Amino acid sequence: MNLISCLQLSDICLNPAVLLLLGFGSFPFVASCPPCCFCASDIISCGGCNLSMLPIDLPSYATRLDLSHNAFIALPVDWNSRLFDWLATLVLRKNFISRIEENVFKGTPHLLHLDLSSNKLTTLNSSIFSGLKELKDLLLYGNEIVSIAPGAFTDLYSLKKLYLSSNRLTAFPLALYENLKGPRNLTFLDLSYNNLTKVPVQSLLLVSRHGGIYLQENPLECDCQLLALLEYWTRKQYSPLMDFRSEYSCEEVLVARINCSQQGGLEVPLDAQTYQVVPGQWLTVPCPGLTLPLQEGQVVFWVTPDKVLNSSIKYVNGHFTVLANGTLEIQGATVEDSGTYGCVVVRGRHYSPSESLEVTVVVGNLNKSSTSGLASRSGAEHFNTAFTTLASCLVSIILVLLYLYLTPCRCREGGGSGGCGGRAIMLCSDPREAESGQRRSNGKRVAFLEPQPEDFDNGDPKTPALNLGQITTEGILKNGKKTVEKTPENSSPIVKTYCLNENTFHVNSAL
Repeated sequence: MNLISCLQLSDICLNPAVLLLLGFGSFPFVASCPPCCFCASDIISCGGCNLSMLPIDLPSYATRLDLSHNAFIALPVDWNSRLFDWLATLVLRKNFISRIEENVFKGTPHLLHLDLSSNKLTTLNSSIFSGLKELKDLLLYGNEIVSIAPGAFTDLYSLKKLYLSSNRLTAFPLALYENLKGPRNLTFLDLSYNNLTKVPVQSLLLVSRHGGIYLQENPLECDCQLLALLEYWTRKQYSPLMDFRSEYSCEEVLVARINCSQQGGLEVPLDAQTYQVVPGQWLTVPCPGLTLPLQEGQVVFWVTPDKVLNSSIKYVNGHFTVLANGTLEIQGATVEDSGTYGCVVVRGRHYSPSESLEVTVVVGNLNKSSTSGLASRSGAEHFNTAFTTLASCLVSIILVLLYLYLTPCRCREGGGSGGCGGRAIMLCSDPREAESGQRRSNGKRVAFLEPQPEDFDNGDPKTPALNLGQITTEGILKNGKKTVEKTPENSSPIVKTYCLNENTFHVNSAL
């Protein structure tokens, strides 16, 4: 189709989106807006049209497609026969979708937001979201989801937020974090209003450090591990818990019945503690604020810089072990083990923010460790300090040499009464040059002649430091003119001699 033929089709070519695409040099499939739909530039809304299948005449240049409040019951593989290469947002909420087949979204490879909320989904099968490598937000709340296949979230590398609230889940979807082909940086997971009775406390201690996990309004069974998690989150002011604290079924009344810790435990304030060990040695770190002996069913968790351990599992591999009394044992400590360690256990009382329930482990020299708990400073930091010091010394030496040698100083013999008195600061090669008038181009010296103290009680005349008969009080300026400043009678002149480019500048002042 050439441009002349296109101009004859006014109903198509006058579409602003078409003109925009012509300007970019691409011309995908273009169609008029389907009946019952509303098209505004690259936004297409077909909500409330009672659609059960995708209209075939949808413009493919859309970036947002709204198909909510329709009659879709399934999404088969061939539900979309064209490529929507620009589509970023797809809304399918408030339909009757109960089944989604694999590779359904292959025609929308650049989708960023997918809304499947308020449908009839019961199971999320494997690979139903395959191909959506750029997807960031996935809304699945308000369905009837009971189970999630381990590979359901494959290819969702960029997923940031996942909404699964108001479903029928009975198990925490831990595979969401363990699948190597799944989300890598999930920062928001909403599992509220489900049927969860137990959660993997040890895994939650690790993954909750990188994002928010909402568990309110679930029938969670209160045990010592869950209480330890909630107590730890409360101390950390974990917003997913603090914002909905009243919606958790584990209340303080139930805590007293479980009796996970002895009442009247440690009541002294807890200060921040630091444990230091030489690399290769063993180190034992007791759990701060823990009342011994442990009650039956009580588990102690240790949150290390890169993993979470507990006292109920005997770890064969690695050099970390949590003893039966809750003490952390590090066997053959390495520099990489330095950092902050938190002990998670039910302690039976509330702690003020000034009290520390964490410890710092330093493997190496404490004096060389940084404030973050590292064992020693990096080599680059030492190099930067040494280089800065060396550079400063070199600059200082160069400035001194410039001052001494790049401004020649000459003492010339001049006529007139007086001379360079004893109270003078002279920058000359040699005082004898003033007598002989000789010039030298090297051998410059710096002489500081302090003024003689005056004795007002003694009437004897002042003794000059130099032979005043040989040194004149005339100052030779750059213009070659001679200036002599008279002084009052019976007062010795003060002469300060400065060097200005090969000339000597005398300043006379009276006492």
